[in-house]
Amino acid sequence: MGKGTGSISIIGGADGPTSIFIAGKGSKVKLTTRIQNYFRKIKRNRIKKRITANHHTLEEVVEWLKREYGAVEVSQQSHNYLEQRNSLKTSLIMRHRPDLLGELMDLEPPEREDVEALKVFGEQIYERNRMAEEIADDIFPIDFHIYEIKWAENDRMRIGVETVWQVLVGSFSSREKKIMKQLRKLYK
Repeated sequence: MGKGTGSISIIGGADGPTSIFIAGKGSKVKLTTRIQNYFRKIKRNRIKKRITANHHTLEEVVEWLKREYGAVEVSQQSHNYLEQRNSLKTSLIMRHRPDLLGELMDLEPPEREDVEALKVFGEQIYERNRMAEEIADDIFPIDFHIYEIKWAENDRMRIGVETVWQVLVGSFSSREKKIMKQLRKLYK
């Protein structure tokens, strides 16, 4: 074995399996690895300082978005609001009260690309969504709001908040990578 290449120990015997352990080259770490580890440690310490043990309610998060970023509630009559509310309501019912959807709860997609079978499947999904929409709020309560933050003319973030089931969803869009990075950071 060459000088400084490592060490090998063989443990075992003729009556059982043999184990081979290969040890590294010792405690020498490359300079580039030590530098990377140093910067990772600094970054980790910065993040530790920013993380707080206190949790926030959804109402506190909404107030913070309004105060810090000028978030404005989207009209509950807008098409986007109604579409998102209905989709969220359907998914919440499927998760928490599947009994309300009956036989439309467990839909099986067609096994092959049969056009007629796909049409029937699509109609069943549409019927399930319509059925979920028609469930009264006293049977399955939902309190959904969408808040929008306009970053620039075409750059925006939308945060959906459902307070009964404690759901927070969001989306953001921009044409510029730099702004997308800022929006992604804010969303996280």
